[in-house]
Amino acid sequence: MAAEPLIKVENLVKHFVVRLGAFGERGATVYAVDDVSFDIFAGETLSLVGESGCGKSTTGFTLLNLQKATSGKVIFQGENIVSLDEKRMRPYRRELQIVFQDPYSTLNPRMTIGEVVGEPILFHKLATKAELPECVSRLLADVGLPARFAQRYPHELSGGQRQRVAIARALACQPKFIVCDEAISALDVSVQAQIINLLLDLQEKYGLTYLFIAHDLAVVRHISTRVGVMYLGRMAELATREQLFSNPLHPYTRALLSAVPEADPELEKTRQRQILTGDVPSPLAPPAGCRFHTRCPIAMDKCKAVVPEWREVVPGHHVSCHAVGMETAG
Repeated sequence: MAAEPLIKVENLVKHFVVRLGAFGERGATVYAVDDVSFDIFAGETLSLVGESGCGKSTTGFTLLNLQKATSGKVIFQGENIVSLDEKRMRPYRRELQIVFQDPYSTLNPRMTIGEVVGEPILFHKLATKAELPECVSRLLADVGLPARFAQRYPHELSGGQRQRVAIARALACQPKFIVCDEAISALDVSVQAQIINLLLDLQEKYGLTYLFIAHDLAVVRHISTRVGVMYLGRMAELATREQLFSNPLHPYTRALLSAVPEADPELEKTRQRQILTGDVPSPLAPPAGCRFHTRCPIAMDKCKAVVPEWREVVPGHHVSCHAVGMETAG
């Protein structure tokens, strides 16, 4: 990885104000992302995992300035992009792209595939109208689709084909960084493998950097360079793929990994599961101190009152847990 990160996220916060009650008479705050910090290095895939509602997707949207941050910084090419208005943000849009979970809802049903892929090329003046058909054909070939698909409409394609089109549209801007927001979770398992391999091939070909948001830890283990674990709006652990899967330090990470089934039936019978009790607290009223303490099997009194420090316990391995000491990491 490079010495300097491509993107530096510092104390990122995103709160939503919602109205409660039959007539919306009461205001409340959803603590979706709360003081999250991490770096993303050029050419790597940083994955974010965690239960539904933990803030993974909101982190990705806020990082791209698709949702305005409440506070914090996202440094890209020396600029804090979360402070930019839409006009000043426009030059960065080309280099920062996203692939959404549901490709059908993100493709205009009235536009042909050629128009969908070609629109960002014309908008950013990356080619002339005369050059556009060739550019579109090349992008479709990059994602494994024949050139004749440029004349089709989204409803004429399968789910996997539509997701390939969504990836081609993101590539059309010649980006440096792509957020993959649950980009395979709506697809059949066999198609998921094809899309994962496609993303890896494109990363190698174009030197892309990914923020990969997912639930499937088996997929995350295959595609990731590093993995971040989120719980209720905060980072619980961040480490290289090898560190996280071989030596998880946070009790929440251990519980997540223990839920992944073993391929060997004999190992599956004998392995120890760490089953969490209780429900995830509401982001409207997160617990004080460590947000995981209400479900943590090793919680102490300190966990109920004091927010654990986000610290690097060994090189490249960060964790937020009072129970993890330097000797534990070793």
